Amino acid sequence: MRAVVTVFVLWLAGLGSAAQFGKLSVAFDLMALRYPEQGAAGIGLIVSIVGIVGLIFGTTAGLLVARIGPRRAIVAAMLLGALVSALQTLDLPYALLILTRVLEGVSHLAIVVVGPTMIAGIAAGRHQGLAMTLWSSFFGVTYALLAMIAPPLLAAGSVVPLFLGHAAWMAGLAIVLAVLLPADPAAPPLPSLMGLIRQHGTIYASPSMAAPALGFVFYTALYVALLTLLPPLLPPEDRAIAAAGMPLVSIAISLTLGVWGLRFLSAVRMVQAGYAAGLVATLVLWAGWGQGMVTLGAAFALSGAMGIVQGASFASIPQLNLTAESRAMASGAVAQLGNVGTTLGTPMLALLIAAMGPMGAVAFAAPLCLAGIAAHAVQSRRRRQG
Repeated sequence: MRAVVTVFVLWLAGLGSAAQFGKLSVAFDLMALRYPEQGAAGIGLIVSIVGIVGLIFGTTAGLLVARIGPRRAIVAAMLLGALVSALQTLDLPYALLILTRVLEGVSHLAIVVVGPTMIAGIAAGRHQGLAMTLWSSFFGVTYALLAMIAPPLLAAGSVVPLFLGHAAWMAGLAIVLAVLLPADPAAPPLPSLMGLIRQHGTIYASPSMAAPALGFVFYTALYVALLTLLPPLLPPEDRAIAAAGMPLVSIAISLTLGVWGLRFLSAVRMVQAGYAAGLVATLVLWAGWGQGMVTLGAAFALSGAMGIVQGASFASIPQLNLTAESRAMASGAVAQLGNVGTTLGTPMLALLIAAMGPMGAVAFAAPLCLAGIAAHAVQSRRRRQG
């Protein structure tokens, strides 16, 4: 029972880390009013800079967490997240707010590296697929919850209730995790700067540590871009349904069909199956564009397929990496390449839509699905060849 509770609390910590993005997304307009001189680009930087930290330092975090100790790292990250969220309720100068968001990026990165690493070690083998798939849902669940919780908290025109609530969430979970998690083993010495650089090469040269990230990057590019830009391309009467339904379908398929499939297929095969299903859905989207329910159904099928990729990608971390250290490194690479995908995917799709119209979505999704299948095929062959 303690293991089940610990996995659940780690997932709750993941919700808090996702809210480090989400709280600014839902409060975007209020932040624009607070800093009118910064314009849309400046406010956008407030949101995105958390991900930029992960893009630059994701793999480094995986290396450092393995040496700092996962319990120390996640408790400190939760406390840091609570502190900066509370500071952000103040009327900070823009530059200082950006600094708090950089610190929040450090907090976020540590949580998303430690979370899956510890869950993989805690969950029993037969439940590992379910536990890792549950973890993978933290972003989608958080955004769905914020869509319900945030509007009444922001109704008075202030971000203070939302941000203080987030600070309390992070601080409370830090205390619970400090009690629940086992003590860290003795930490080996931290590597030198050159040692860190060399170990980056080691991670991405390894067909086991790099494979989850190399498959995941195409998912993050697809998922965020399609959720953002596909619904507005649909007929007006279908846009709200698609915008609300696509992330929910993704979560539901991940936690049901995705978990069921992991009983029979390896996580890598499930990732490839998800991309294959996404390719089929993309072709249906192309063939049936403008045909009402066919188009909407294909959009839901595509998001559901990405849900399978999402859960299986995290499940592949412990399947391919047997030690806590290699899992932390693999999780760091997932965080790093995941942020590459989220950063590049939406602008790429926007450019294709501007050039090709709705068919730009097809031209964007189909090659990325094929690339996801191919990336895992290459890494699987490398593992077989030793």
